[in-house]
Amino acid sequence: MDITSKLKILDQIYSIYDNFVDSLDLACKKYCDHCCTSGVTLTTLEGYKIIDRLTSDTNTDVIQNIQSASQIKRLRPQITTNRLAQLCAQGVDPPEEADNLDLPACPLLSDHKCPIFELRPYGCRCLVSRHNCAEKGYAEIDDFVLSVNTVFLQTIEHIDADGCSGNLVDILQAMSVDKNRKAYCSSALHCSANKLIPNQPLEVLMIPPEHRTKMEPVLQELREIKV
Repeated sequence: MDITSKLKILDQIYSIYDNFVDSLDLACKKYCDHCCTSGVTLTTLEGYKIIDRLTSDTNTDVIQNIQSASQIKRLRPQITTNRLAQLCAQGVDPPEEADNLDLPACPLLSDHKCPIFELRPYGCRCLVSRHNCAEKGYAEIDDFVLSVNTVFLQTIEHIDADGCSGNLVDILQAMSVDKNRKAYCSSALHCSANKLIPNQPLEVLMIPPEHRTKMEPVLQELREIKV
């Protein structure tokens, strides 16, 4: 699948999820940035979309912030969501991930605002809470919403199955390099050389039995996506 088709599908996935979130009773609002840390992860497809727009708009300030964030403490995942699903289906224990607590703020934030809010990756979109995180120190997310979030993570990774996943800083730094973007579009980007991990196709949906019936309308919307 070419990059244009992938981006069109990604936009539709975002739209479906945003509509789902609009139906929830959430505390999230503008200038609420307690979840905006350096622990955000995303796919190369999402990173390509962000950098492509920023370079088209000649938004050099944001790109400079990305390039200067090399030393920031951040979470680097060991496996992707679809790889986790594969291991669970095989009865294999997944590797332990590093603790994502006590991380600094996202290096892109400016005065509590996200300069790429309209372009923000799914890892940011799905960080929602029913109460103010600043008051309790953590997010409160309904179990069904967590299941929905996982399905969307798996779907986005599947669309980008020949790409990579990783930390926001690592992905955006990799996609800021022209030769990397060209390699990615040719399905030839070297994941580990850019501190990233390879994506996997969707083989097993991680939906708890108690959520399967309620999940069906969401799955149907995803099935109906067209290029």
